[in-house]
Amino acid sequence: NLYVFYILCKQLCSNPPSLPPSLPFFSLKVYFYLENCGVWSCGGKYWLAIYLVCLFVCFSFCLDNEIKLAGHESYITFCHLENEAAFTCSADHTIRKWDVVTGQCLAIYRGHTSIVNRILVAKDYLFSGSYDRTARCWSVDKEKQIQEFRGHRNCVLTLAHYSSRDVLEEEEEEEEEEEKVSRDLLVTGSTDCTVKVWWVSSGRCYQTLLGHTGAVLCLILDAPNRELFSGSTDYTIRTWNIVTGEQLKVFKEHQGSVICLELVNRHLYSGSADRTVKCWFVDTGERIQTYKAHKHSVSTLKYHAGILFTGSGDACARAFNSRSGVLEKIFRGHKFIINCIQIHNELLYTASHDGTLRVWDIRGICKRNKRRWKKERSVQGRSSQKGSLARLFNNKVGCMIQQENGEHEAVELM
Repeated sequence: NLYVFYILCKQLCSNPPSLPPSLPFFSLKVYFYLENCGVWSCGGKYWLAIYLVCLFVCFSFCLDNEIKLAGHESYITFCHLENEAAFTCSADHTIRKWDVVTGQCLAIYRGHTSIVNRILVAKDYLFSGSYDRTARCWSVDKEKQIQEFRGHRNCVLTLAHYSSRDVLEEEEEEEEEEEKVSRDLLVTGSTDCTVKVWWVSSGRCYQTLLGHTGAVLCLILDAPNRELFSGSTDYTIRTWNIVTGEQLKVFKEHQGSVICLELVNRHLYSGSADRTVKCWFVDTGERIQTYKAHKHSVSTLKYHAGILFTGSGDACARAFNSRSGVLEKIFRGHKFIINCIQIHNELLYTASHDGTLRVWDIRGICKRNKRRWKKERSVQGRSSQKGSLARLFNNKVGCMIQQENGEHEAVELM
């Protein structure tokens, strides 16, 4: 066994991988540690040092391709990635900040008196919503509460944030002088069936959106188009004008509560308790695609590079081709419902009721999808562009950019 370690480490050092290698003993944590120490640039003569580090870590951590952040005293309800940090909230009433490389807890935010359902990081602010009927604003660096938002009659389940500069013209702004300085607004959805918009600086409620007949479980904002989308236990998705509060459209095809939303290039993805995800073309209200295969409610969504990632109550995450609806991969490992999915540097982060945050390598599936996407674009370029508006739009989700080495790469149009 020692000789095998010797050979593997020597090969690693003489041919440093650009990505974490899929070796049984070499976890993602080891890779980041060595990379941060600059070991890969040291040359083959330091293979022995690498071997000793690998040998130590392989007995210290789980020997798989994932990192576990354990520290909450109850299940994790949501996670948010910001730069090199991960923020998690939990049923233990706290929010924690983690170093995604070391797994170390960097900060704990205390103040809520019940389950913290959702968090959101924007600028230097950390926002949170809780079963204690409040939303709160924290200083990320100082671990200090800045503002409290009270007014909902029941739990605050979901959050969104934007600046009035993104949606209001100067002549439309009538807020107080104090609020002109900040211009940041927080949107909250609650089990009291309402959506509220708040001024961050004062904690004052700007407007209340009425129309849902069930709890508001999810929100997503399209600031450039002044639109807010909300999903509810009344089985509907509603579109609102964020400035006037007017209800614009209602999407009604789900047969269960709408739990999560994702908006990409005027395509709206909705995950539901009916075990499906649906894709809608926002401008027309047309349903374009339905994604099946889940054995329980779809609890979270994330779109990345033409792939739709889902988390479910069956404790699995899944990757679908967003255009064809074909299931490409299932990620198994969690023991309970997956509450949140985030993607950073082609690593998939999943947070669960089992109290852990897991990290998965998705480079392979992203690379395959890019190759398939390039091939499809080549075929489309030789064919006619006839079809419905939604189909034409779907053909233009990405573009090609030329890199310095002359190669072309597919990128998303955000």
